[in-house]
Amino acid sequence: MAEPAPAPRRGARTARLLLAVVVLLTGLTLLAGYANKVRCVGPEFDELGRSLPARSDPIWQYANTNPGSLRPERDVCYSDIQYLWVGRDIDKHVFPYVNGSIEPNGALRGGTVEYPVLTGLLIWAGAIFATNDAGFLFWSALLMAPFGLATGWMLGKLTRWRALVWALGPPVVLYAFHNWDLPVVACAVGAVYVMHGWRSRLSVAQRGVIAGVLLGLGFAFKLYPGAFVLPLALYVLVMSRPGRLDWRGAVQAPIAAALTVALVNIPFALVGYTGWRASFAFQQLRKVDITTNSIWYWGFRPESKPENVDFQELMDWLSPTLVLLSFAVAAAVGLWRWRRDGVYPWVGVSGAMLCGFMLLHKVHSPQYTLWLLPFFALLAVPWRWVILYLIADLCMGIGIFRWYYTIHIGKDFGIDEGFAAQAVALGVWGRAVLLVALFVVFLTLPDKLAARRQADLLPARTSA
Repeated sequence: MAEPAPAPRRGARTARLLLAVVVLLTGLTLLAGYANKVRCVGPEFDELGRSLPARSDPIWQYANTNPGSLRPERDVCYSDIQYLWVGRDIDKHVFPYVNGSIEPNGALRGGTVEYPVLTGLLIWAGAIFATNDAGFLFWSALLMAPFGLATGWMLGKLTRWRALVWALGPPVVLYAFHNWDLPVVACAVGAVYVMHGWRSRLSVAQRGVIAGVLLGLGFAFKLYPGAFVLPLALYVLVMSRPGRLDWRGAVQAPIAAALTVALVNIPFALVGYTGWRASFAFQQLRKVDITTNSIWYWGFRPESKPENVDFQELMDWLSPTLVLLSFAVAAAVGLWRWRRDGVYPWVGVSGAMLCGFMLLHKVHSPQYTLWLLPFFALLAVPWRWVILYLIADLCMGIGIFRWYYTIHIGKDFGIDEGFAAQAVALGVWGRAVLLVALFVVFLTLPDKLAARRQADLLPARTSA
């Protein structure tokens, strides 16, 4: 008679319970995020399927402004998903990029959207069954919610209770369905999970290949995970075979990422090059203005006007140059840390790169906080930094739309006066200062995930 299986250890049961709680709380937070955005839905719709408030709403008095666009600002329930229902042929269910183009003024036509191709496909899929912006929001949220849950699950596996910063994070309520960012966050966290959380006998180099594929998919959603391929390759280079450099393994990760990006993009480039290229041209043509929320707009007013050609041309090369410089500094500090501590902190270097991008890029959209949030858990960032950043983000995420609202309805006070304007200024400069601080914090905190994984591998090497 077979022996009964041993009862699970108490620690394992606790870990499973904690993971279930994290996923459940993530689901509830995602529901709160959807409920926040759905406040902007209906009850009436115009002939194009755009939501309109009830005619009894006082906002209807502003006859010279679309009341459907004012309500999201007033009630802080704005979503790019609803906003882009009209204007990119999404409402016409046009397959993205294939017949697209961009006009000299930057307007996109023929199904092209201003995002990489996987996000474009996600947008198109979310609109298949939709007849108005309410349906588009619903189906888009339904498509993206599993990515948010998967992110919570992976963070729970990697960081246990620290994953609550995602599961209960105010940014998830504000931005989960603000834009199409949950899939790219899942790709970035998935790469870390493959390297440090996945129970498998795969070597570091083999894991690096799979992580490279995930980062390549992330690039095809929203670009930024592509930057993490460099620290991943450096991690494989110096950590795959302690005592000597693994050049072959290090090259495999970026090759896997590049092939993934190519396989996703080449079909679109071949079938409709103009429409595919237009999505990148849109970002290149975007100017520093009141909608970009970056330090470049707020730090250089009134020079930062769209019609100031000299300033805009300066930003076109200065901003990306400084971003790349921040990447190089982060990677170099990571190598210094490896020589000192014996572990290359690729997760910390990736987080620092993201800080450099968010600080120095000419556009800083509110939902970028979703990109940063997992690093607070992965790197066990001290809570004082987390709380300060979340406060600054709340000032920005709420203040910016109230500020737009006061501008659009023509309040009597100046553009920089009033509570909303002050909240935005506090949010912009508070985030900027904190991003500089977090750049340093990410590069100095011990990479516990990498160290733990390295310790797990040592017995196998010793026995081998």
